[in-house]
Order: sequence, then C-alpha cells, then structure tokens
Amino acid sequence: MLRDITLGQYFPLDSPIHKIDPRMKLITAIVYIVAVFFAKSAVAYGFILLTAILLIVFSKIPIKTILKSLKPLIFIVIITGIINVFWYQPKNDSATLLVSFWVIRIYLEGIISAIYMLTRIACIIIGTSVILTYTTSPIALTDGLEQMLAPLGKIHLPVHEFSMMMTIAMRFIPTIIEETDKIMSAQKARGSDFSSGSLFKRIKALIPILIPLFVSSFRRADELAIAMECRCYRGGEGRTKMTKLKFRFTDFLWFVLVGSMIAVNILINTYLPFFVV
Repeated sequence: MLRDITLGQYFPLDSPIHKIDPRMKLITAIVYIVAVFFAKSAVAYGFILLTAILLIVFSKIPIKTILKSLKPLIFIVIITGIINVFWYQPKNDSATLLVSFWVIRIYLEGIISAIYMLTRIACIIIGTSVILTYTTSPIALTDGLEQMLAPLGKIHLPVHEFSMMMTIAMRFIPTIIEETDKIMSAQKARGSDFSSGSLFKRIKALIPILIPLFVSSFRRADELAIAMECRCYRGGEGRTKMTKLKFRFTDFLWFVLVGSMIAVNILINTYLPFFVV
C-alpha cells in the first residue's frame, strides 16, 4: 500500500504540460479547484471528469500511476460516500425516497450527491497532481511559488523561506514513505504483526515504526541543514537563479484554455441544470 502512494513524485517526461511555466500551473491548479467546486449538475461533473482525463492524456503520465495514487485513498473515499448517502437531508418534499428503515432513510438525491462528492475528490487529486507535482520539478515549483508570492516580500514576509519549506516537505514525502516501508519490512522480519488483533493492539504495534521513523527524519533534516550551510545558503536575499522564468506564447494559450474551461463550466451550470442536488 505504501508503495502505491505517489504524492510529491515528479515524472520527467516530454509532454506539453511539462513545458508550461510553473507559475501558470499554480494559477491553473487554483482555477481548476474552483471549477470543480462550482460544478452543480451531472453535465458539469462530466465535463470536469473529461477535463481530468484530457490532463492525463496530455501529461503522458501512465494511467496505472494515476490509479495507484487513488488506491491509498479508497477507504477515505468510501467513508465519504457512505456519509453522503446516509446523512443526506432533502431540501424539499420532492426528494425521491428509496429506503426507509427505522431511522435510516436513503434518497436518490443522496446517492447522486455521494457520486458527485466522489467524483469531486477524484478530480481534485488527479487534476492537481497532474498539473503540479507529477509534471513540475521541485526546483521549478519553488521558483514559481516564490515569484507568485513576491509582492508579499514587500511587507517583510519570508516568501523565499516559505517556498523552500513547502518544496522540501513535498520533496521528502516519497523518501519518508520509502523509509516507512523499509522499517515495516524489517519489523515484520523480526516477527511483528500489524494486521491482526484489536484496534488498540494495531496502534500499539506501530510504535516500533514511528520511533525509528522520527529519528531517521530528524537525522535527515539535520544532514540537509548542514549541507545547505556548507553551500553558503543564507536565505533568498541577494540570491540569483540559474534559470529565469519567462512567460511564452504557449503559456498564454494555456491560460486561455483554462479560462474557457471555467466559462464552459458556468454555462453548463446555468443552462444544463440536470440532476442538481
């Protein structure tokens, strides 16, 4: 299961999305998330899902990798769907009641709402991963985030340090996952059991994993700090960049496409309000 987590990984491929300016990708990710939450009808969610599929196609990321990124979240997705089905409260008397047993009432609109919620979660995970982490290197993402937040530096906010901190955190997610998998394999070889027993017993069995994981993480952080100091890193002030970000025609074309996506989504919600819950 841990090996299926691809959060924070970068896949260096030659695709149109890889070549987009990281600042434009950050803007695109924000617009995409807004578009997902603006969706209200079945047609709108279908359009958002189609957009996510097109992002996968243009990014050239293998579909197996995308599905593996969703696999660790299946439990959370299922719980979210169940909550939406059983706790749905109809807004009017026209709701279609399917099941009525004791205090349990399941409505058709509740099932549709659960499907919408699951589609929303999947599209946000897929879209933001494809737009940002899968197709953007940590260095490019740091530069893009720093330049976008540059105006905040005028009020003495540590923009560079914040961008560096966010990127380092994302960069070491795959490393920590790999380290956790190694520690679990070592503990299993010593006879540890993480899959049987009561919930309290399973939680207690995680202690031999968490302690060496924390020790390893602090050691890695200390080594990284020493390496940065040895390279005379003193923060963002006065630093230059080897590669300067510049907007190109393809970036503006990408922006037009993203703006069109939001416009189409609004039009769909306005003129095609099918199965709105």
